[in-house]
Amino acid sequence: MNQLAIRVAKRLGVSLGLFILMFGLLLPTTPAFAVDGEPAPDSTALSIGGIIKDGDVPLEGVEISVSGSGFEAVGTTGADGRWVVTAPAKGEYQVTLLVETLPEGASLRDPNRATKTVKIDVVNTVNVLFALNDTTTTTGGPGDKPVAAETNVFLGRLIAGINLGILLAMAAIGLSLIYGTTALNNFAHGEMVTLGALLAFTFSKLMGMNLLLAAVLTMIIVSASGWLQDAAIWRPLRKRRVGLTQMMIVSIGLSLVIRYIFQIIYGGDTKVLSQGEIWDIFGVPTQAVNVISAGVGVVILLLVAAFLTKTRIGKATRAVADNASLAAATGIDVERIIRIVWVIAGALTGISGVMLGLFLQASWDMGFSILLLMFAAVTLGGLGTAFGAAVGAMVIGVFVEMSTLVIPTDLKFAGALVVMILVLLIRPQGILGKAQRIG
Repeated sequence: MNQLAIRVAKRLGVSLGLFILMFGLLLPTTPAFAVDGEPAPDSTALSIGGIIKDGDVPLEGVEISVSGSGFEAVGTTGADGRWVVTAPAKGEYQVTLLVETLPEGASLRDPNRATKTVKIDVVNTVNVLFALNDTTTTTGGPGDKPVAAETNVFLGRLIAGINLGILLAMAAIGLSLIYGTTALNNFAHGEMVTLGALLAFTFSKLMGMNLLLAAVLTMIIVSASGWLQDAAIWRPLRKRRVGLTQMMIVSIGLSLVIRYIFQIIYGGDTKVLSQGEIWDIFGVPTQAVNVISAGVGVVILLLVAAFLTKTRIGKATRAVADNASLAAATGIDVERIIRIVWVIAGALTGISGVMLGLFLQASWDMGFSILLLMFAAVTLGGLGTAFGAAVGAMVIGVFVEMSTLVIPTDLKFAGALVVMILVLLIRPQGILGKAQRIG
């Protein structure tokens, strides 16, 4: 058993070393992004700035105060909503949006976030974002100030819930396929989501790649990480018949280590991936990139369904998930199918990470924060069933967003547990799970 522990530790060390090497090669030697916003241009001047919009309308005349180290100045937004303040030296500054200067109908999404702390250190320009409620429209005349628009809050939450459900479904299907073929509850699955979001940030924001190209490269790399995990850790543990409880504990430890590696490399602040055009969807202002992501997600889910039902490998995957021993007796190479599942799960989780990064913004612990939702979706839909995971994810996504109409936003993820418990009390096997006799 001691030799087994040594082998597992060596393989974990090799895997983590490859992760660290990969990120070291991907990251530029000089950081090119700001603390709280878009990539900062190379400049010798020290400045703090940003853009203030309510929906897709730039706000003119809004004042932002910048102070720190005995320095204090006020910037004012121009016609394009942009503002900038020149700082005297590198250091830490307090940036405050003077909410009383906002035009009528405009408001901060989080009133407690009117002041932010930024640091000018390795970069000379810091962009600060203040999220406003997307509830404005123009009166139609040039130069007119925006006024509050009638928006359907219920419909807005429903659209956001459907969007979240679609993106969550891709990651949940990957988790469900892994559980179905190996019976492993992989707690490191959330870090694969984080890897996808942070790689998209690295490629698109730091390296300036087209977002589509960045998404494709991210999907390939996260797929490779899935193959690496199975080859270096999980297959050797399966060959030595290590119990599922011990393997689950290994996945928890792997999750913790990778998560804090992300924090060391990328820092603890949120990386902004999506900004831009706002579309009107049934009268609800919605970011265009989120609508496109949802559409792409639907196409991917349909392709996954076709793969599982129409192809030989897909049918073999379902056979292994139903009964691995019986599948092996019919000539199916179970280990090969499991390896393929890890690669497919990595691809699905990687692209899901990119899209969730666009929807929620990327951070070092974003995968961990939605891990509960993924497990809830898999359990609710039926353990080990890919289609059940998709259905469960849609239910969880809609419920989480709609619940904010009656409960505080901070509690919305916990609300997913409530709907899961209620459904399981009525149907213990899950929505699409098969009733099984125990004992």
